[in-house]
Amino acid sequence: MQIAEALKAYRAQNKSAWEASGAWKNRTLADEVLRRAEASPDRSVYSFDDGDELSYGALMQEALALAAAFQQMGLAKGDVVSFQLPNWREVASLDVACAYLGLVLCPIIPIYRAKEVQFILRASRAKLHLAADAYRGFDYRTMLDGMISQLPELKAVVYVRPEQPCANTFGNMIDQGKGRAPVRPAVDASAFKLILYTSGTTGVPKGVLHDHNSIRCILDTSIRHWNLGPDDVMLMPSPVTHITGIGSGVELPVCCGGKTAFMEKWNAEAAVAYIKRVGATVSVAATPFLVELVDAAKRLGEGLPSMRLFACGGAAVPPEVIRSVSETLSRCRAFRVYGSTETPMITQGFVGAGDLELAANSDGQIVGFEVKVVDDKGLQVAAGQEGEILARGPGMLLGYMDQAHNTDAFDPSGYFRTGDLGRLVPDSGIVITGRKKDLIIRGGENISAKEIEDVLHRHPAVREVSVVAMPHARLGEGVCAYVIPADADHPPTLEALLAVCADARVAKQKWPERIEIVSSFPRTATGKIQKNELRKMIYQKLASDAPGQEQ
Repeated sequence: MQIAEALKAYRAQNKSAWEASGAWKNRTLADEVLRRAEASPDRSVYSFDDGDELSYGALMQEALALAAAFQQMGLAKGDVVSFQLPNWREVASLDVACAYLGLVLCPIIPIYRAKEVQFILRASRAKLHLAADAYRGFDYRTMLDGMISQLPELKAVVYVRPEQPCANTFGNMIDQGKGRAPVRPAVDASAFKLILYTSGTTGVPKGVLHDHNSIRCILDTSIRHWNLGPDDVMLMPSPVTHITGIGSGVELPVCCGGKTAFMEKWNAEAAVAYIKRVGATVSVAATPFLVELVDAAKRLGEGLPSMRLFACGGAAVPPEVIRSVSETLSRCRAFRVYGSTETPMITQGFVGAGDLELAANSDGQIVGFEVKVVDDKGLQVAAGQEGEILARGPGMLLGYMDQAHNTDAFDPSGYFRTGDLGRLVPDSGIVITGRKKDLIIRGGENISAKEIEDVLHRHPAVREVSVVAMPHARLGEGVCAYVIPADADHPPTLEALLAVCADARVAKQKWPERIEIVSSFPRTATGKIQKNELRKMIYQKLASDAPGQEQ
């Protein structure tokens, strides 16, 4: 793992200034948990919707036992530990133990299946993997058993809360480590901390690299901008395998002295009751969570007076949704935020008393990043004009795990090319207008169109296929496949294409929800498919469908 070349000079040039300003704290999560465990060991830092609570003292004890067990296994600073788990308490002690030893954590989204999991485990060079053996009807152990022989760098798989007996369990590791003092190495806060895999336009997932300083920088920016403190409780329905869940869920409360209330499974009415029980004050989640929470609160006649802020993103948010929050929830300001795994939270929300319309009509206020908008030649455009958004700052990624992915990701000055189109508006605001990258964002998760196209091309009835985003009432975007059949009289059915996806063992959220059979694609003069035209076509078709038709 190396820092991308384009970022080395930028980081070296700004390192002293970032340290002097406090943007880089040069402290790890383990440093902060140790400090708080010594000062307030009985203070709860996490609540869980099954009624469980985790205090700083218990968190630190569990993390130290886990760290001792890791060292017994031979894990050393810089080794990669991956996990594929829901929002369980074990993730918190795993995160702290890895920070304590200087191990690199690699979260894997639970809905990923064999194709994605095997790629990530191999590409990250994970030495240890933690997973449920079965969860929500899926057999993870059988999946992993089928790939372990092809992963020579993987030393062991440890199962968390196993339903079937096995030797390597999380509980056994804690028992083995209890009473043993792990030898703590010196851990540089500028060393790699996280590898987060996100879909790429090439169809190959990209491993995004962050260090301790970059993640802490983003969290501190939110803490300052939202005025978070010890009395705040973060409602966290987002998965801990996503940068939002691991950052704003697991680590932010430690940084501000507050608390996180995790939800293992989203249910809007349950969220209303949970917010009331724990006194949740803030939340960061994808747009569908906000929409459904407000609908449930309205249905139940609940104003949820403890809630004061709700940051959302990952899908388009109509202005009326933002306005409706203040009409339904008695003191809550909702706002859009904009960012990515590579550049988290480029914008924070407009949270001022008179900023409701700014919050409703923009994708947030730039805080902590330098942003420029450029044309296709890389030249900056005037304020208010559309172009690609480029961003850089102390909270950005260090590069990609695969150095080949860094080639076109940054400009010579170290700005990250987001692939999003937008324009700058007054008060340091951004409005996102479109997407340059060939990605579909479904419920806040990136999906590579090319990856799906490569799978669908395996069906003999498909001569050519182009996958694009289509509107989805709940998740923002869904997956639509335009297909030119090999035989016009015998086009493939949606069911046949879904069977190909199942055979390829790709995650279900990537499967197309609709196919459109066509005889040709709109193309440029050079023969490139004009996906923007296909997107317009499906948007127009769905808009003209009879009311109530399922999408």
